[in-house]
Amino acid sequence: MALSYKKSFPSKDYDYIIIGSGISGIGLAAILAREGRKVLVLERHYAPGGFTHTFSRCGYEWDVGVHYIGQVHQERSFIRHIFNYVTDGSLKWVEMPDNYDRLIFGEQTYDFYKGKQAFKEHLKAKFPDKEDQKAIDEYVDLITRASRTSKGLFTIKALPKIVTALAGSYIARDAKPYYSKTTWEVLSSFIKNPKLIGVLTGQFGDYGLPPKQSSFIMHAMLVNHYFDGGSYPSGGSARIFESIEPVINKAGGDVYTNAEVEEILIKNGKASGVRMADGREIHASQVISSAGIFNTYDKLLKKRWDIRKKMKNVTPSVSHFCLYIGLKDTPENLGLEPTNLWVYPDNYEHDENIKNYLRDPENAEFPVAYISFPAAKDPEFQQRHPGRSTIEIITMADYEMFRKWESTRWRKRGEDYEALKERYSQRLLKVLYGQLPHLEGKVDYYELSTPLSTRHFMNYDHGEIYGLNHDPERFASKAIHVKTPVKHLYLTGQDIVSCGIAGALISSLVTATVLTGRNMIKAVATAGGA
Repeated sequence: MALSYKKSFPSKDYDYIIIGSGISGIGLAAILAREGRKVLVLERHYAPGGFTHTFSRCGYEWDVGVHYIGQVHQERSFIRHIFNYVTDGSLKWVEMPDNYDRLIFGEQTYDFYKGKQAFKEHLKAKFPDKEDQKAIDEYVDLITRASRTSKGLFTIKALPKIVTALAGSYIARDAKPYYSKTTWEVLSSFIKNPKLIGVLTGQFGDYGLPPKQSSFIMHAMLVNHYFDGGSYPSGGSARIFESIEPVINKAGGDVYTNAEVEEILIKNGKASGVRMADGREIHASQVISSAGIFNTYDKLLKKRWDIRKKMKNVTPSVSHFCLYIGLKDTPENLGLEPTNLWVYPDNYEHDENIKNYLRDPENAEFPVAYISFPAAKDPEFQQRHPGRSTIEIITMADYEMFRKWESTRWRKRGEDYEALKERYSQRLLKVLYGQLPHLEGKVDYYELSTPLSTRHFMNYDHGEIYGLNHDPERFASKAIHVKTPVKHLYLTGQDIVSCGIAGALISSLVTATVLTGRNMIKAVATAGGA
């Protein structure tokens, strides 16, 4: 159980301080704990876990960021090995149905199935043209090849900066054709049917950028991640933190909530600890920030570093709405299945749909609405909340709509803000009823989170959900590195590798490799799990 900073002050001597208890922060703490290190994790929120935590309201429970994870149900997969390593094998997974994603464009539906062969067969049934079928085969092969090259791209994040500067381009040479081009540029070079491209890129919401803006390597990594289906943590996403924390505690480490870091302390050019929001100081020989690159350089380091000039083309990712819905009945009785729904306008041009929406968000169709059914995914849900079900609907949001409320407090933003939330809640409910009309009249509770909610809880300035934008500029930037200009200050998190639970967790291995001088990626792979 995480400790509360409001009730007790950390009094031990720690080897490391980690800022942020998201999956990269607690994953790194567990890896270091298994190396015999004593780690202090500081979380500003009242609940630990970052985007892996859950919250409850009126007898319902929702996850805030874990909707499905790929590869963890495979005993020999690397992602499964990492989770086994940081949880000591205690975290269990529930595999989703073979049809893990359903994409809906108007009246047309396209099902993504587990396994490359099944994936291709179901798509080919929808695209019978020989040229399209050939393109589908080429696409699956390309996704596999491109994903394999990402290893070199992320290896350079852990190498000494001088090596990265001199040899980084050579080490990441195989990945360059994939990260330097947009998804659209790559796919349109051999796929002539824009509808097929629209379907193949339908999961763009999982990384936040449409085809003409996203780096193809991000698209390839995401699609490859789910080729063998998806899974959900048994017991809900909160079980991720609950399974990792004992590993940290076993080595003498601690996780504190309500522990807001105001500043990273620097003495003689080296990080020496942190100053908390209440003015007290905690010292350690090394500090790691899992709070995001912009937060680290712009907020936690009081001195301005030229690193931001080197990242001038790197921008924050997308903001979002999430509607949390509660129903008084079981998933079985309500006909809810674990398969995710992706709902789009009757238009396969994702970039165009986003432009239309941002131009007139109050009236244009949502460019995408992702619908998840956590109560149907978790067989233990009924043990915690008998006779209840939950649904989550996520769509994009324009942060500029909310800028005038930046200085207001959570839950005290005024009638205009609440009226806006209600309008968008009703619009998202309409999307839900359009797919599952039998649910109309059965919703017991709903609550909408906005970019300001994300800003309040996650401390991202624009309420961004995925940290840095996953565009070609981000992957080409040499300024993004585990090491900072400050000695003994390091970075981890989704900004280092990529967004998503898997990407952030892999970043903890990259950072651990730098901290320990040991190839932790190889160590985990060799360990074969716990």
